This record gives sequence, structure tokens and C-alpha cells, in this order.
Amino acid sequence: MLFPTVEFGIFFFIVFAASWLLKDRILPRKIVLLVASYIFYGWWDPRFTVLLFMCSFGNYMFGLAMSDMKNGSHRKAVIGIAVTWNLIILGFFKYYGFFASSLNNFLSFVGLGTSISVLNIILPVGISFFTFQAMSYVIDVYREEIPASKSVVDVLLFISFFPQLVAGPIVRAKDFIPQLSLKPDPKKIPAARAFVLISAGLFKKVIIANYLATEIVDPVFENPSAFSSLDALFAVYGYAVQIYCDFSAYSEIAIGIASLLGYFFPDNFNYPYRAQSIRDFWRRWHISLSTWLRDYLYIPLGGSKKGKFRTYVNLTLTMLLGGLWHGAAWNFVFWGALHGFGLGVERFLIDKFGDRKRNILWQIASTVFVFHFVCLSWIFFRARSFSLAYEYLRSFANVSLPVTNLTPFVFFLVSIGIAMHFIPSSPGNWIRANFIRLPASVQGIILGLVLLLVSAFGPEGVAPFIYFRF
Repeated sequence: MLFPTVEFGIFFFIVFAASWLLKDRILPRKIVLLVASYIFYGWWDPRFTVLLFMCSFGNYMFGLAMSDMKNGSHRKAVIGIAVTWNLIILGFFKYYGFFASSLNNFLSFVGLGTSISVLNIILPVGISFFTFQAMSYVIDVYREEIPASKSVVDVLLFISFFPQLVAGPIVRAKDFIPQLSLKPDPKKIPAARAFVLISAGLFKKVIIANYLATEIVDPVFENPSAFSSLDALFAVYGYAVQIYCDFSAYSEIAIGIASLLGYFFPDNFNYPYRAQSIRDFWRRWHISLSTWLRDYLYIPLGGSKKGKFRTYVNLTLTMLLGGLWHGAAWNFVFWGALHGFGLGVERFLIDKFGDRKRNILWQIASTVFVFHFVCLSWIFFRARSFSLAYEYLRSFANVSLPVTNLTPFVFFLVSIGIAMHFIPSSPGNWIRANFIRLPASVQGIILGLVLLLVSAFGPEGVAPFIYFRF
């Protein structure tokens, strides 16, 4: 079920009405939201609701087991089993084919005839998101950062809550589960902010991301050698804008929907293309994942506290695994390696020369460099294979071919997508402040008009969000 569809509109209207009718009855309200979340997830394939339940219930039981244990070695054993359980679920469905085919290629390369059968396994939507969210719960219980929840409904709902189930943001249990015990107050719902987030998200997804995909990104990345160097360059820029608008749109709609139901989610993006360093980029891009990798991988590996060389290794390993999290293919691993290498070089330069404030020209140059480094890495992220990525890089030499797909409309969309990162926040704050003052009926009319305009000017049909496949 996709957000910008009639089906979801009907679904959300029913869930919204039922949840607020039960606002004074906490447990029935949670059960309604839990059932709705499983209906939402089962809309793609009902069979995968069993997998979602197994993941959620298993982590609930692991949390309960650790809460009753005082012996440290026993707790370590349970958390080891819990993490292995989650990795088996994620690994089998997402990585079995990748590792099996890679091993077969290696065996063939060294002249051994033995091969492993590659199963045709369907990838469940959003499996990377809900397994990481489940792992954060049991790890936080083990670290005693949160108590184990005694309520199975709370844990099941925390992992399956439909606004962010399939594409994030990855919410922490300490931030969400306590909210489930509170009676929602309709007077405290930031409805105006939610409407603005949902409207902006729909515009970014349906208009900017979808048009860029169909007009330039998909055709050029499918056969880069057939296009001019200028087409290739703006297809990369277009993909940078497309993936930002697509993914941030999902996050904003998810945050807005959760707000309307009475729950708070943290922001997941903060103008990433205005970053002045690669480290700054990862503080602004997919914040819930980058902080997850920091807290549950980089820091446990030792972070920056075990010497300079170990710091570089930890950065590289974290980003390699971050790349593999995005997709079971070597081009994703290479994408992660590029960012790991960039972070390591930055860290080396900071260690050698210090992290000093720079003048405005240096800041502009840094922003331009980081943006183009990120765009270069997007080529490997978007290309279906290494060979296509290499072909794409060679297409920058196609200066003799005519420009075909870089139309004024595409140029306009790319410019808007990049420019929105450098617009001061004051206009947006002014719009929200004045929108809040309007009567609820007028707010509803404005939101309805925005939805009609987005529907009227958007391309026919709505493509799935990019991060659904991760």
C-alpha cells in the first residue's frame, strides 16, 4: 500500500477515526493500530506478516528473558542469540542469493566444480528497517538503557507501526514505547505541521522524484553509452535530487501521519546537500540509520578511542556494512567503501591539520566538493551492476552526441531540488506559523487543494518509494 494512493487514503481515514474514538482506552487503541499495521504490511503479500510477527515476538521474548537475569554471562548469551536471530532473518531473505552466487563465482574462478544452489527468494518489503529496529530494542534492553517491556502489544506495535514500517525512520524503543502508555491529547496534535509535512512530501515524491525518474534518470542509467555527456551529468544530478526527494518525502509523510495519530518521530533529513564535509553529510542524511550505525556498530567496534589506525578501520567497516545494508550487491558495498574512504581521509586531515573554521569561499568550495563526491558515489548506488557503472563513467566522454533528455523542465526540477537545501528556514517557519492560525476548515480546504494539484500535475501512476527495496 503506497501513501499517495486512494487505497491508503481510505485506509488511513478508517484508522484515524477508530484510533481517536478509542483515545481514552489505551489498550484497545493499541490493538487497533497493531491490526491496522499488519493489514498495511500484508497488503503487499500476506505471507510476510508471519515473518514480521516472528521477528517481533522473538525479540519480545528475548527482552523478557534478559529482564529476569542477573547473571552477566547469561545475559550475554541471550543477546548473542537475539542478534543472531535477527541476522538470520535478514541474512536469509536478503543476502542468501548474494553470498551463494558470490561463492559460486569464486569456486568457478579457482577451478572447483562444487556449487551452491541459489534459491529464488522474494525480498520482504522493509525487512532491513524492521530488523534493525528490533535489534535496537533488544540491544538497548541488554545495555539497560531501557527496561524490557512486559506488554507484547507494545513491542509488536513498536516494530510494526505502519507509518514508518517499510522505509523508516528507524525509531528507537526509548523514544516510542513510552508514548504508547500515554493518552493522546487531540489539543496537542501539531496538525498544521503534519499537514505541511505531508503536502511537501507528496509534492517531492509525486512531482519532483517521479518526473526526474521517468524523464532522465531511468533512461540514462539503463543505457548510458547512448546519451551525451551533458545528459549523463544531469542524470546524476537528477538522481541525487530524486533519491533525496523520494526518501525524505516518505520520512516526512510518515512523521506527519504519526503526528496525526498522536505520536512523535524525530526528523530523518536536515538539508544533506548543504553539507561541508562527508561526516556532515551523514549527520544530515538518513539520520536514523547513520545514528544507528554509530551507536550499534561504530562505537562497539571501538569508535575513535583505540588509536588513529583503528579509527580509520572502524569507519571503513561501518560504511561497508552500511552499504551492504542497502542492497545485496557488490556495487552497494563499493558505494559504502567510497564513503568509508572519504570519511577516513577527512579524519586523517583533521588529525593532521585540525578542524578549523574556514572563510566563506572555503565553505562554498567544500560544499561543492562534497556534493559532487556524493553524486559520484550515487552512480554506483543507482547502477544495476559494476559494468553499467563503468559504462556510465565512460559516457562522460560522449561530448559529440546530441543532448536529448536534458530538457528545460528537467533542468528546472534539478535546480529546484538542489536550491531547496539552501533556502533559509524562516519562510517555512512563517508559513507554518500563519497556517496554524487559520481555522481548521480552511486548513482542510488548503490541504485538499494541494492534494488535487499534486494529483493533477503528477505523472500517471505512482512508482514505489526507492527505499522499499532495501
